[in-house]
Amino acid sequence: MTTVLVDPGSAGKSPAMMGGAGWANPAPSKRLSVKLGNAIRRVAVRSSTACRVRRGRLFIERLRPTEADSILDLGGGSGGHIAEIVPYRANVTIGELDAEALARAAATYGFGTLQLDGGETFPVADGQYDMVFCSSVIEHVTGPKEVTYDLEDGAAFAVAARAAQANFAAEIRRISKRYFVQTPYKYFPIEQHSFLPFFVVLLPRAWQVRLMRFLHEHRWFKPVYPDFRLLTVKEMRALFPDAEIVVERYCGFVKSVIAIKA
Repeated sequence: MTTVLVDPGSAGKSPAMMGGAGWANPAPSKRLSVKLGNAIRRVAVRSSTACRVRRGRLFIERLRPTEADSILDLGGGSGGHIAEIVPYRANVTIGELDAEALARAAATYGFGTLQLDGGETFPVADGQYDMVFCSSVIEHVTGPKEVTYDLEDGAAFAVAARAAQANFAAEIRRISKRYFVQTPYKYFPIEQHSFLPFFVVLLPRAWQVRLMRFLHEHRWFKPVYPDFRLLTVKEMRALFPDAEIVVERYCGFVKSVIAIKA
């Protein structure tokens, strides 16, 4: 198995590449704190868009999808991201828990849809899809959200999250002939969900939950719930042993890890 380094290319131009997150919209205000938040937003949108565009190109280069290939965008939301990567529509399916997002994907892009139920087994046959595309999803596969949002027991969270992520990875390998699975790197200098310094991932679980709850209540410009467990290169290798592991860098730092089976 090899490890390949990838640097982001030139920035794309569409904030929609961020997935339509409301946090990316500047907040009009003359307050210094708000101006600072808006400046961070602009930098984040540019860098994230550039990286997502680069990953899209990498997906095309390595997996070489054609109009005849069946593609499952796992956790693809309303379909905006995969729509910017491939021009095809009839052969693309969005797999999601959110029924409203699936309806938008079908209405906006004409994509097929797959309603997931959160169970351990996807409602999909072995090898049903030619390829699976999965971007920034596996780190959120940590167990039932009604439990993980407020779970402060670090050991219990780690056990549940590892098991859920291992099952998720095994299901991707089961249902696809080829796959492209990307996740943010655990030790990037900025924790990419909350935009807090990376050492937040080293805090005890109880502190993380309380800190993010506090920031959410006090209108931190990038509020998140701590349902995620970030992964390392070593962990991605273990989850996807038949894949090539690609390390994406930004400003010299590892930003994300991608498992590719082409």
